[in-house]
Amino acid sequence: MKTLKTISDVRRYFHRNARNIYFISATNFNLLGIDEWVRHFKYLCYIDCFDGKHPNVFTPTEAPHAEFESIEDINNYLLEHKEIIDRIVARGGKPVATFLMFDERTEELCKELGVEIWFPPASLRTRCDNKMETVRIGNKAGVPSVPNALCAVKSYADLQKITKEHKLSNDVVIQTAFGDSGHTTFFIANEDDWKKYESQIVPDPEVKIMKRINCRGATLEACATRCGTIVGPLLTEIVGHKELTPYKGGWCGNEVFPGAFTQGVRDKARDYAFKFGNQLRAEGYRGYFDLDFLIDQDDGEVYLGELNPRVTGASSMTNHAAFAHADAPLFLFHLLEFSGQDFDIDVQDLNERWADPDFIDYWSQLVIKHVPDTVDRVTEAPQSGIWRMNDDGSVAYHRFDYHRRAVETEQEAFFLRITRPGDYRYEGADLGILIMRGRSMDDDFKLTERTRNWINGIVGQFKGEALAPALAEQAPQPGAFKIL
Repeated sequence: MKTLKTISDVRRYFHRNARNIYFISATNFNLLGIDEWVRHFKYLCYIDCFDGKHPNVFTPTEAPHAEFESIEDINNYLLEHKEIIDRIVARGGKPVATFLMFDERTEELCKELGVEIWFPPASLRTRCDNKMETVRIGNKAGVPSVPNALCAVKSYADLQKITKEHKLSNDVVIQTAFGDSGHTTFFIANEDDWKKYESQIVPDPEVKIMKRINCRGATLEACATRCGTIVGPLLTEIVGHKELTPYKGGWCGNEVFPGAFTQGVRDKARDYAFKFGNQLRAEGYRGYFDLDFLIDQDDGEVYLGELNPRVTGASSMTNHAAFAHADAPLFLFHLLEFSGQDFDIDVQDLNERWADPDFIDYWSQLVIKHVPDTVDRVTEAPQSGIWRMNDDGSVAYHRFDYHRRAVETEQEAFFLRITRPGDYRYEGADLGILIMRGRSMDDDFKLTERTRNWINGIVGQFKGEALAPALAEQAPQPGAFKIL
């Protein structure tokens, strides 16, 4: 096969792609739009966010199943569903699967179906995903973390001893190995704080104990390839806003715009991502990954936060940025890495171009959760598509579309519905994602009035009914796993 050397070669290669490639997940949000770049790319989903109107989304009829406890459970359910199996078999060829999350059972099911997974093995992803392992990989790569200690903690007295030995402050942040930051990050300044979270910390054989700093979160996606690491833009993180999430420290969206950070911060984060990606290659990992950074507001230092060895909730932003339309979405380089096709892309030239502010435009996305500590069943839910804000701040459905680029002005937004009529609505449930032009926060990282009007307008479209006692017992509990 001819070696691909230019972006035009890459675009043409996927325009002519002959293999059936599937994204299998709860929804198609994370890789929304990739089907328009890659021929024969389809979505096999548990939730149909588009009510059957998206031409490349297939959702099987509901079949009996055990209660889902993870995205992996959803994917394994799909791979065992007769309608999914029949669809994969009927389309034939040498099928390929991509996922947001998968485990060893997923790998077994794909092997039985003759489906090739275009990601590193689940065992390697799990090892790299461990927050303690992330620190160690970063240390090897020369990418610093916030001053920390990695060890077990058995009591508050034990914690005080550890912080003293490692010269950490008494005010610390503790993270367990896995899980959503909103659930597994604990802020501890005194013994009362410790008592609230003790039962979630003590059982772990090792936790990450960090000095607490005055920081802002940022995230950056990249792809480790044989030609080097390709790095996307640095995005702000929208974290912990009570209008969007019930979880302190919980991720609830992103912004991308040219002046999000100083040039020095952007350069350092990109350099760290490049080094970290090259170290991941040395660890055996290749392909798409995401790094969360913590930027100290007091001295401007950039620290490694977390690694997500996969596509993420920020992937929709990265793969729809202006540079992606000018060249190619970052995820195409992940597919290329696993395709078996030879390529020799000038990664340095690509990275320099993608770092140019002219290749970054203004967008925001908000992940809207059910905030109250209540449980009911949804009777009405807003449609996916383009919504418009009126002069008085109210919002109304305008037209159907599944492209975020159909948003023409800052008075419009694209809403992707997750929770449907008939679904349970519980604390922390994902209601949907709102994507809009422009910023959603001001320079003090507070939600703008426009943003709050959008949130109130969309949330107000959901209606629910109280549950009978028997149904209430079956409903998901607050803190159920996220699907994004």
